[in-house]
Amino acid sequence: MEPFLALVGPTASGKTEAALQVAEALGAEILSIDSMLVYRDMDVGTAKPTAEQRARVPHHLLDLVEPSETFSVAAFQAAAREAADDVRRRGPRPLLVGGSGLYLRAVVDELEFPGTEPDVRGDLEVEAAAVGAERMHGRLAEMDPDAASKIEPANVRRTVRALEVAAITGRPFSSYASAWDSYPPDRVRAAGVRLTPEQLSDRVETRVRGMLAAGWLEEVERLVERGLGGWLTSSQAIGYAELARHLAGDLGLEDAVRQTVTRTRHLARRQMAWFRRDPRIRWFDAGPEGAPSLVGDLVAYLEGA
Repeated sequence: MEPFLALVGPTASGKTEAALQVAEALGAEILSIDSMLVYRDMDVGTAKPTAEQRARVPHHLLDLVEPSETFSVAAFQAAAREAADDVRRRGPRPLLVGGSGLYLRAVVDELEFPGTEPDVRGDLEVEAAAVGAERMHGRLAEMDPDAASKIEPANVRRTVRALEVAAITGRPFSSYASAWDSYPPDRVRAAGVRLTPEQLSDRVETRVRGMLAAGWLEEVERLVERGLGGWLTSSQAIGYAELARHLAGDLGLEDAVRQTVTRTRHLARRQMAWFRRDPRIRWFDAGPEGAPSLVGDLVAYLEGA
């Protein structure tokens, strides 16, 4: 199979507009690799591509589930591979675009994501509360020393997860880890957009305030009326949680904005930390205007696949 093409980088780096131009030049269709764009009606605050942008280039993996639903990386992996196969059957190439290093790897690499079994996990959590973290870690060490060596004995949550996976799959938890250390070069040709920390910080604040001007608070208000605060995953999305607190009277608007900007900057740093682990990404340094200034270089690199 020919390698995937990918355009990655941190939030607020200008990937969305650059991706449109890159996809048009390559005759590609865009597959979003962003964990929040899968939720319907969360548009402004996630900087979801607009209807006009989607009319320019077909986009996939947007609006897959309601915000009230939980959505796992395993579910994303299945949906993404199905979408990629469909694009390839029709002739264009899929171009992966986004800021999630986990979602990138879920699509291009042979990673497995074991499911969960609430009853099994519940029993293990009860046992952990009764016997303590060290006893549970010792049990894990007997059956899966490789997994135990990478988990702090005091980390009950990770110990329980490792024991749960072994119980429901019949395989050691460590057997799922080997693929994470492998980066097969023939699976993806990835271009990364990089800005200086100062440039990215400025762009984050500009974008957050721009989204407010575009109706983000009103979007959050509509979601709160539908039950946003009780939704497991989407309710914790950056900015949505802060603006919901503002609407509840618990946080001033400017404080909500500042907290959103801070969380977004932290997210950008975490995203870059993820991507730096992947040696397959070729980095391109953008100026203050972001990724659109790099379109020619990005196209030239990706065309070489």
